[in-house]
Amino acid sequence: MRAWIALSFSRAVVRRAVLYAMVVGAVLIAINHGDAVLRGEIDVAQLLKMGLTVMVPYSVPTLSSVSAIRSHQTEAKR
Repeated sequence: MRAWIALSFSRAVVRRAVLYAMVVGAVLIAINHGDAVLRGEIDVAQLLKMGLTVMVPYSVPTLSSVSAIRSHQTEAKR
């Protein structure tokens, strides 16, 4: 578990995940919250939902990258 966590916080994995989260998160926020943004109806609850919306595209490449790196490491040991 420690190895998994260490990989998930490695520079390359975090950088990739942040890039995806920025791009995909912006699109998801526009789709899911764009009407509220345009109306100026942003409150604390809305901001929390937007933050959670960005966490989804952050999580996907993190999980995928760590899995791929660990798989590659396992294959290299054989």
